[in-house]
Order: sequence, then structure tokens, then C-alpha cells
Amino acid sequence: MSKKNPGKEDKMTKKNKRKLKEGSLAKRDAIVGLLFITPWIIGALVFLAYPLVTSFRYALHNMRMTPLGMRFRYVGYGNFTEILFSQTDFTTEMISYLVSTIISVPIIVVFALIIAIMLNQNVKGKGFFRLIFFLPVIIVSGPILGMLNQEGAGSLTSIDTQAITAILESSLPGALADPISDLFENMVTILWYSGVQILIFISALQKIDRSMYEAAKIDGGSGWECFWKITLPNIKPMILLNIVYTIVFISNNEQNSIIGLIQDSMFSGTQEKGYGYASAMAWMYSIVVLIMVGLFAGLFMSRKDVYEKQVKKAKKAHKKEQRQLKQIERRSARNAKKNAKAGRG
Repeated sequence: MSKKNPGKEDKMTKKNKRKLKEGSLAKRDAIVGLLFITPWIIGALVFLAYPLVTSFRYALHNMRMTPLGMRFRYVGYGNFTEILFSQTDFTTEMISYLVSTIISVPIIVVFALIIAIMLNQNVKGKGFFRLIFFLPVIIVSGPILGMLNQEGAGSLTSIDTQAITAILESSLPGALADPISDLFENMVTILWYSGVQILIFISALQKIDRSMYEAAKIDGGSGWECFWKITLPNIKPMILLNIVYTIVFISNNEQNSIIGLIQDSMFSGTQEKGYGYASAMAWMYSIVVLIMVGLFAGLFMSRKDVYEKQVKKAKKAHKKEQRQLKQIERRSARNAKKNAKAGRG
């Protein structure tokens, strides 16, 4: 008869208690986290999910506002086909929006990165300069931006851009030349949109470990090499964030002609248009914006480093070796016990 080992049982009970304690702590943390995000979940369901479902329902109907209430007439995908094949203004404005956004987003992000690098240097009055670049975000927005654009303050004069416009019209087709010319004319307004991006880049630059730059300079690295090998890889997630933010901001801006086109269709008194027609137009516009965000995200999505993959493989191999060593130790212990019993017998 073999006696039980009390020390081993104590270790097992302690281990089980530790596991139970860790499990209860994890559940408690999960409940606390869920309580914290519950207001956001409720807000997303009420102010995001419900309007999305409602707008898609509107897009499949022809809606009429009558004294007796809203009247729905199911048309299926008729609103979508009418927008694609009959509404020429929407297609033209969409092409212009795509071209101008694809060109203006890199300009805004690169300009914000350059200004952020300059404002991150040790210069006197950098707080004042940061304020100057962020003031347009606070002041030049909403109705004020519309008033400034009406007065011509947000665009360059036609005389200054006449040579660029002539070159573009002679070398590119009209569908591409017009949006690019408008981009140069509205360069002031585009640069006004870079205040938030500058702040995001500054916060990312300040989190980079300065010892990395010191080690690179000791090894003979130049400023350009430090930028490409240290700065750019460390701020790559913020570049993607700024790209997405810029696309969403430009797409939802009041100065966007497509937003005005959707609003005009919504409040149109014609029988063909209305809330359903405008909802279909908004859904098509949203799909195009999501596709563009996905394309930019695919280009700038952070990929795993080769060294990181090698480290993970080495860790897995080390764990495998440890398991094999433990198995060998257990086998040797069992064999030693068998040999001891055989010697006693």
C-alpha cells in the first residue's frame, strides 16, 4: 500500500486555488470593462445601428410625406438603378470626389507630417506655432468656412493657378484635369484641414525613444536614415489613422458637393426623389467611401516584422524543448521508481 504525499496534495490545492482566483479576477475585470463600454454600446445601437437599418429601408421605397403621415411604396433597387443610369450629376460628382480625395489626402498627411516634425524640434515659441496651425480647426469650420469660401479667402486666385490649369487641361482629360485644377485653387482650404493630423503626429513623435536616435547616430546614421529607419516605422500606425480621419472628414464636410446633392434630393418636391432616393444615394456614397478607406488601409496596414516572426518561432521552439525535457524527466522518474521497486523485490 502506497501512502499519499501530503505535500503534493497541498501544492495541488494551492495551484487550484490560484487558478480559481485568476479566473474570478478575469471575470470581474471583464464585467467592469463591459460596464464601462455599455454607454457606448447603447449609443451605437440607438444612434448608429437603428439609423442605418432605417435608411436602408427608406432606400428600398419611394417615400411621400402626406398630411396623414409617411407613405411607402416598395420599389426594390429601383432608386439605385435610377441613380446609376439616370442621375448623371451624381456620377460626375463622384468621379470628381474620388480624384480630388485621392490627391488631397496624401498632400494633407505629408504636409501635417512635415509641420509636426518641425514643431517637435527644440525651438522657442513652439507652443505658439502649434496654436497657429490648430486655430483653423476651431475657427474655420461650419458656416464660417462657407462664408470664407464665398469671399474667396479659402482659394488662390485664378491668375496664380492659370499656368497650372493650362498645363493640366492640355495634358490630361477633362475628367482628371478639372478636379486637379480645383485642388490647386483650393489649396488654402486643404491645408486648413491639417490641424488635427499635426497634433496626432506630434504625439506620436514624442513617444519615440530618443535612445534609438542616439544609437543610430553613434553607428554613423544620418538624419535621413534615422527618418526612414526609425521615425517612419514608429509612426506608421498614426499615418494610417490620419489617412482614415482625413478621408472621413473630407467625405462628411459641408463643402462637399455630394453632400449638397444628397440634401437637395432629400428635400426635393418631385415624385421620383425624396427621402428614399436620397437614402439610396447616401448608401452608394458610403460604400464608395468605405472602399477607398479599405484601399488606403491595405496600403498602409502595418505588417509583421521579419525579426518579430523569428522571435515568435524561437519562443515556440523553446517551449517545445521545455515540454520534451519535462516528458523525459517524468519518464526517468517513473523508470527510477520501477527500478527501485524491482530492487526491493
